[in-house]
Amino acid sequence: MMRRAVAAQGLLALAVLVAACSSAATPAAPSSNDATATDHGVIAGAVEVAEPPLQLLTVDHAGAAGILDLLDGSSSRIDGVAAPTALATDGRYAFISTVAGVQIVDSGVWTWDHGDHFHYYRAPARVIGTVAGSGPATVAAGALSTAGSTAIVFAGSGEAVLLDNAALAAGQIVERFRIDVDAHVVVAPLGDGAAIARDGRLYTVDAAGEVLTAGSPCSAPSGSITTRAGLVIGCAEGAMVIASVDTAPEVVPLPPGALAPTDFAGRKGRPRVASIAPGAGFWILDARARTWTLVPSSVPLVRVVAADDVDEHVVALDTDGRVRVFRGTSESAATEPLTADSANSSLVVDGQRAYLNDAASGMVHEIDYADSARIARTLQTPTAPAFFTEVGR
Repeated sequence: MMRRAVAAQGLLALAVLVAACSSAATPAAPSSNDATATDHGVIAGAVEVAEPPLQLLTVDHAGAAGILDLLDGSSSRIDGVAAPTALATDGRYAFISTVAGVQIVDSGVWTWDHGDHFHYYRAPARVIGTVAGSGPATVAAGALSTAGSTAIVFAGSGEAVLLDNAALAAGQIVERFRIDVDAHVVVAPLGDGAAIARDGRLYTVDAAGEVLTAGSPCSAPSGSITTRAGLVIGCAEGAMVIASVDTAPEVVPLPPGALAPTDFAGRKGRPRVASIAPGAGFWILDARARTWTLVPSSVPLVRVVAADDVDEHVVALDTDGRVRVFRGTSESAATEPLTADSANSSLVVDGQRAYLNDAASGMVHEIDYADSARIARTLQTPTAPAFFTEVGR
């Protein structure tokens, strides 16, 4: 038995509301006004379980897809997946870029964030369908898989689509809106609406795509992420942090002379995120404290993911295929080279482990980043992990 310790107009955002399991007050948590907020994320056919149902979802270059359960070691296949060119996730769905658009696969496992605690669910995995579009697709996810929205921007067809997450949870693709955009736009979900950065401004829109706020300066938009403290969008002016579609963004200015980050990565549901600082190391943005911290690195990095808040772990992948662990502003550990193709490898982090795929060997490495970057397991997945992610988070 296998067990482990248990992106017209467009932009990204998140509504942070208060939900309560009882009459007692609880910390602010991402939610929505639909029934899933009071039902704690449950959907028909799902079973609530006692611990995070963590799994690895893998897809090879031909579209053969499978799931490896990280708790008990069981594996299964998912039929009907098209040949991928990229893969993104919100922790439940795999958004697989194909020649036809973005195919959505429901892994059937997810975590519902209630602020001071979580609910965990299992349901059968399934292919939901494909959102039509062409060219490279940028997917921006919200906080909850059963409420709010997901945004997709297609660079080829020049369209931004906002999807209804409650419909996705029921196995249906429902487009809240589809609008024409240009190549230099960021669109991200904000509650049932979205934030859109284009033409030097940042707007918020409702579920129909109607503008709610007049816009704030945001030149050269690039990258977005939903955090515990709100939606973050990168601009030349700094990071824009947005709490809801009805509120103006707050800018966290970059230090003078600093280049704007191009992307953000962090463990889901946390306020700290990381972004590569070319030639210097990486930035840490604390969206709650509204601060930037530059962490130097002696070697070039291709991936950085902020893992936690208390111990301030950041997990990175360098150009030589080593996983490096930083604590605060110092490197604390590093592995031997684990992949010969770091540019095409994915690095995923949860509360206890990091996962790195080595497509050439057909393996995924599980790394205990808090324990001197120890290789906890080397996992054989049911299909070659050319593209992979961790689900159930």
